[in-house]
Amino acid sequence: MYKTLADQAATRAPEPQVIGIDHVYITVSDLARSEAFYDRVLPALGFRKNRFALNDEPHVQYYNRHFGYVLRPARSGQTHDPYAPGLHHFCLRVDTVDDVRAAAAALQAAGVDATEPYLHPGYAPDYWATFFTDPDGMRLEITNYRQERRDRHDRWDALGA
Repeated sequence: MYKTLADQAATRAPEPQVIGIDHVYITVSDLARSEAFYDRVLPALGFRKNRFALNDEPHVQYYNRHFGYVLRPARSGQTHDPYAPGLHHFCLRVDTVDDVRAAAAALQAAGVDATEPYLHPGYAPDYWATFFTDPDGMRLEITNYRQERRDRHDRWDALGA
């Protein structure tokens, strides 16, 4: 007997859903220099820190309740090129526009060359962000939890495919 598509779908196991980013690995040219930079950046944003070795290579991990940001030593001297294939930039999200302002102020107070936060209406009508760059040229951003993202999270099922 043939099953309809609806019958087949009803008997399949539910598809797994990604619920967040677990960790990001950043390869750095000078671990000590990058650690000094991220020691100013990430604790100012509520991250904690630990160290570990993987295959006898030192790693520095910054983590919060949601994910880890790990530094590992590079095996080549090539620097980051945001327009080459690969990661263009990494964006962290805070809750509100005031949090973007507070993050930028905390970074600036820690000696990080973060831009003044400002509205980017070309991205979204409520898109506020600050930008800065790590010692290897990795572009970083902090933005607010915008309404579009809140709606996507809170009304996922209602939005449909």
